[in-house]
Amino acid sequence: MQHLAPYFEAMMLICFGVSWPVAIAKTLRTRSVAGLSPFFLIVVEMGYFAGVLSKLLGRFDWVVALYCMNLAFVGFEILLYFRFRKLDRPEPGRCGPENPS
Repeated sequence: MQHLAPYFEAMMLICFGVSWPVAIAKTLRTRSVAGLSPFFLIVVEMGYFAGVLSKLLGRFDWVVALYCMNLAFVGFEILLYFRFRKLDRPEPGRCGPENPS
């Protein structure tokens, strides 16, 4: 059964990883990061980084590529968060789009 472990690990990474390109596409399309938590994104990024380290320091196999791919996706989403967060804030002196004063 030990030989199946990398396949189950890969399945988990693929299942979690499918959501990142979808989230990135939405962020790029809407240019809005409303509802995103930078704390959550950074914690997830740290988790994927720990997965890469565990593969490099322990049992290295092909699954490290999935960790790296997810690490890159989350890193890109973090960059988008910091790029677009200012667009979600109202300008000083404005309460919102309905108050043009």
